[in-house]
Amino acid sequence: MRQRRGNARWTLGTLAIALALPVVAQEAPESLLPPGFGDPPAAPAPAVPQPGRPAGPTAPVPMVQPLPPTAALPGDDAATNAVDDALSEEELAAQKAKYDLPPGAQRSLDRVGVLTPQRLGFASDDFGGQSGQFLATLMTETRAPITSRWASILLRRTLLSATDTPRDINGADWVAERAWLLLRMGEADSARLLVQSVDSDHFTPRLYAVAMQTYLATADPAGLCPLSAGALRTSKKPGWDMTRAICPALSGDQGSASGALNQAQRRGVVRGIDYRLAEKVVGTGFNARRSVKIEWDAVDRLTAWRFGLATALNVEIPDALYATAGQHVRAWEARAPALSAAKRLPGAEVAARLGVFSNKALVGFYSQLDAEGEAPTEAADRIEALRTAHVGDNVEDRLQAMRSLWRDNGQPDYVGLIATARAAAALPVQQIDARDAANLVAAMLTAGYDRSTLRWTSAARQAEGDGASSLWALMAVGAPTVTVEISDSRVSGFFEDAGAVKGRLLIAALAGLARVDAGKAAALAQDNGFQLAPASRWARAIAQAAARGEKASVALLAAVGMQSSQWGRLPPAHLYHIVAALHRVGLDPEARMIAAEAITRA
Repeated sequence: MRQRRGNARWTLGTLAIALALPVVAQEAPESLLPPGFGDPPAAPAPAVPQPGRPAGPTAPVPMVQPLPPTAALPGDDAATNAVDDALSEEELAAQKAKYDLPPGAQRSLDRVGVLTPQRLGFASDDFGGQSGQFLATLMTETRAPITSRWASILLRRTLLSATDTPRDINGADWVAERAWLLLRMGEADSARLLVQSVDSDHFTPRLYAVAMQTYLATADPAGLCPLSAGALRTSKKPGWDMTRAICPALSGDQGSASGALNQAQRRGVVRGIDYRLAEKVVGTGFNARRSVKIEWDAVDRLTAWRFGLATALNVEIPDALYATAGQHVRAWEARAPALSAAKRLPGAEVAARLGVFSNKALVGFYSQLDAEGEAPTEAADRIEALRTAHVGDNVEDRLQAMRSLWRDNGQPDYVGLIATARAAAALPVQQIDARDAANLVAAMLTAGYDRSTLRWTSAARQAEGDGASSLWALMAVGAPTVTVEISDSRVSGFFEDAGAVKGRLLIAALAGLARVDAGKAAALAQDNGFQLAPASRWARAIAQAAARGEKASVALLAAVGMQSSQWGRLPPAHLYHIVAALHRVGLDPEARMIAAEAITRA
């Protein structure tokens, strides 16, 4: 296949020289789960387990954004057609065979994904016999990012798993829908992994469209170049048309690049800021003579094209424009390789909140920000507090540092809890205020250090005063085993202290985890204004998928049920059906983390 021969021209070296983008191939996605998460709990031990490395080794992949497609194909000129016409069918087949991979080397579309059960993924048949069109519709219609960070982490694993391609859907289109949902979740690197798992000769128009968005989201215009010829055969999108100019420029062919750019300008393929950004990319190529100034004054919204090219060029995008896009775009920004850590700070904290960044990734980001020496004053203070939280001279100093990261002890900042998760897990058990203990447990559960919470069982049983009911509730739903008394009086006390919204979510979580008697759970729910019986097609669908043992279907349907903008607006019945279904199919750790997140964030 001729297109494969051209792939070599668009290497990492070319892009690194032309645009200074250190794009690294990602062999596996980062595991957001701590070592041992989901394993059967051991007896409570006095020592804190030392968090180790994530299960899947990874090299971070930067954000790259592709360009809009066009109608014609650069290689489809009269000379090429004349040569092809002069060859016999046998000679033409022999010529093409020089560039095609042998059949055994081509990757099948029957099963595409990078995670296996041995690498935190799902089994190949975990979507069961579900219709591919039905699953694709669920993915397309799901509004992302979703409410729960932990549900998003679970959905990410689901979409990246090497599952069988369902019936009634093309394998490349199946990959495209998974990658498109990942992009909307803020998971640009994960989307890129899926897109790159399909051989280019298998691409469909839908996958070409998603590939463009993926390379733009990862701020990598050069990633479009190996796909350009194929995309131009099927798409009239202006971005692909602009690759006629961008790709030659990145390979040093400024004559062709300038000619294509001038032609695009005459035809009005793209205008205004979109053209200027493409012109600036061309100007970064070898032997370029173009100097382009980017001004955002007349721009009213941020698109994938604008984000991808501007970020690849390290052109600052005004905050007001970020406000016109979803939070997922900030998460794309968090991994942009061309940007300094200081510029990625807003995106990094959004990425942590959405589940794109783990505790380890967030702490690593702060370390990089500190090393670069460009941290704003407020961020520098947080970095110093984070350092003290981990290595302070005594427990009180470490705890005080964590309090400053939580910002508000009564309603702690969720990113602060994520940042302090490992420090909280390593803190020796002490006689401390119940509110502090509740925040420590909440922090541990943001990162899945559920077994470390067991050391605080006695404190949860004996706690009194402010924060005592929150500490009890977190232990009741988040600990790997039932270690605290779950009684009517305890539930009533939580209602009084935390309010009706959190109280209903607590009942839903306890019922879903089967930590209260089914009859009592149904009565508690009814007394507080909701029903546990499935009353919608979605509720019946997730219950039926759980009954069939379809883990991947349950994880996807859980995300479908979590599309409210705020935890306080999530119907408690939705939380019940999600937690119950996850619990039933053996995803109890994830069910408990979602339940604890509801108690923390509602």
